[in-house]
Amino acid sequence: QVQLVESGGGVVQAGGSLRLSCAASGRAFESLAVGWFRQAPGKDRDFVAAINWAGTTTDYADSVRGRFAISRDRATNTGYLQMNDLKPEDTAVYYCGGDYSLALSRREDGYEYWGQGTQVTVSS
Repeated sequence: QVQLVESGGGVVQAGGSLRLSCAASGRAFESLAVGWFRQAPGKDRDFVAAINWAGTTTDYADSVRGRFAISRDRATNTGYLQMNDLKPEDTAVYYCGGDYSLALSRREDGYEYWGQGTQVTVSS
C-alpha cells in the first residue's frame, strides 16, 4: 500500500507561482510513476502532468506545457509540480496519483493510489 499526501496549494495572483508536493510513504517510491490531475468545481478530473518511475520521461497537458514542470526526488520520496505563470483557469483541487506501471498514463484509472488533494486558487 502507498500513501500519498499533497501540500503546497494556496491562493496566488495571476502570473504567480506555486510548487505542489506529493509525499509518498509505504511501498517503494522509486518504482512509482507519479501523475498530477486537477478538478475544478462541476468539472471532471483532468490530467495535468506525469513522470515515470526513473524520472526520465514526462508528459504534460497542452494547457500547462511550458508553464508547469513535474519532477521527483528519490531521496525524500516526494514528487513535485512547479507551477509558473498561473492563470485563473488553473484554479482547481490538484491531486497526485501513483502507480507501479512502466508506462505513463493520462487516465485516472491509470493510477492506483491517490492523495486527498490540495486547493489552488488563482485570482485575476
